[in-house]
Amino acid sequence: MKYVAWAAVALGLLVVVPSSGRAQEGSRIPGVQLHRNYPNPFNPETTIPFSLPQSLWSDAGGQPVVSLRIYNILAQLVAIPILQGSGERLENVSLQWNGTGQYSAYWDGKILNTDREAASGVYIYQLIVNGQAISRKMAIVK
Repeated sequence: MKYVAWAAVALGLLVVVPSSGRAQEGSRIPGVQLHRNYPNPFNPETTIPFSLPQSLWSDAGGQPVVSLRIYNILAQLVAIPILQGSGERLENVSLQWNGTGQYSAYWDGKILNTDREAASGVYIYQLIVNGQAISRKMAIVK
């Protein structure tokens, strides 16, 4: 019975976020990378690094618009992490070039707009850059 439940969870992840197992291959923007969060699994907080190529600023003549969202396996929005260094929620943020293209987000493990910690389980984090999404899995273990 235990194996059936895990199979259902794994199948659910494939249905909710089809590219979660191949996050880098899912990117349609060359050079955009969503790295593994650390620590993973985590309790209660985690850091999510990502990289953007300089071409996003020079080719487009503007600034990339970036969002980072965390979903549960039912595809419900759980949290919007903050951009480290600015403390700004990563929701439709026009990023400034920082000289390296390396950025990171921080999630304190709390559910959006509450003081409640997210439950143990598997979550999906999704980076959206100029409308293109890349996703990965992470786990909270309490």
